[in-house]
Amino acid sequence: MGLPEKQSKNQMALLDLKSKGHFNFFRDVTSQNISSGLISSTLVMTGPALIILEAASSGNFTDQQTINWMFAVYFFGGIFGILMSLLYRMPITGGHSISGVAFLATVTAHFTYPELIGGYVMSGLIIFIIGMSGLFTRIIKWVPIEVISAMLAGLVASYVVQIVPSVKAMPLIGGASLLVFFICSRFSKRIPAVMVAVIVAFLALLLTENLNMEAKGIAFFLPSLQMPEFSWLGMLTLALPLAMLILSNDAAPGVGALESTEFDPPIRNIVSFSGLFSLMAGFFGGQSANIAGMMTAICADKDTGAKSKRYIASLLSGIITMFFGIFAWKIVPFIQSLPQAFVALLAGFSLIGVLISSLQKGFSENRYRLSALSAFLVALSQVSFLNISAPVWALVIGAIVAKTVEK
Repeated sequence: MGLPEKQSKNQMALLDLKSKGHFNFFRDVTSQNISSGLISSTLVMTGPALIILEAASSGNFTDQQTINWMFAVYFFGGIFGILMSLLYRMPITGGHSISGVAFLATVTAHFTYPELIGGYVMSGLIIFIIGMSGLFTRIIKWVPIEVISAMLAGLVASYVVQIVPSVKAMPLIGGASLLVFFICSRFSKRIPAVMVAVIVAFLALLLTENLNMEAKGIAFFLPSLQMPEFSWLGMLTLALPLAMLILSNDAAPGVGALESTEFDPPIRNIVSFSGLFSLMAGFFGGQSANIAGMMTAICADKDTGAKSKRYIASLLSGIITMFFGIFAWKIVPFIQSLPQAFVALLAGFSLIGVLISSLQKGFSENRYRLSALSAFLVALSQVSFLNISAPVWALVIGAIVAKTVEK
């Protein structure tokens, strides 16, 4: 009786190990989750990378500072996705905050580089504390989501508007990418129209323009730790708004995407790890490394295949994203060689989805329309006052109107 019972227990243990995925890793790889992983990583490597260079340019960053930024957000964002997808066997996809980059593009000129690093580090620390304490939902509710969304809409609208003069400057490239964008929006729900438009724009550029890609070369160097400078002004006008944007526009949609596809995500751990990895990225010059809302939605979707195998999509996306960061020293000179109108075109395309979803969230309900409009207009103005940028004033004014006039 003892031997058969022992064999039975061993078999049960083996089946349990298999059910947890210890022996099923390679069998979990399918064409569907590979496709989703490729789409997810391509999405974060196109438009967001261009917006980083826009923000770095407005802040007069050196080449090394720019490459440090690219390395930090993509390397640590990729590691985040690899670790979380393997640890929880869920499509928790890592990246960086595109809304955070759009915000920084308006404020980098107002801070020294060490102050920016200090703001990134404090932002990551804030997210980590919120995650560990379980205050995520409570903090987000203090400023209405409609106000945050409207502020973000005003922030990115100026980028999306640049599509119009860019198409005028490059009619063939802009026209082709616009046409493909509308066709894909109409007929394909699976492949993001923005990604296809960006690919078509690149192909059209290579076929019609002579790019001088060797005009500027950057020697290889190892990314290094950056020295932060902390201040109360940086905390209030940089770290807090950045943390709120990451929590509301990346963590919340990412967790929501997992819950809507019948996963049970470890919310506290997801937010805490987003803060921890953002903290590490901050010391290397990057604003965040966190759960990516749109990328997680792609990898968690039912089109990715069997639910138990969708984590492979996030794993693959994380690996590709990580290598994109490692080779930032080669990628940055290439992107810098692109025409300015082309960069503005792709940046506008990459933020169309953010603008649409932000406008929908900001103005879909009647209760906060006046406060949302106030936040939208202040952010759109891009006016700073008392060394405080327009997005911060947008949040403050919007929250005051919401708590008083529209309470």
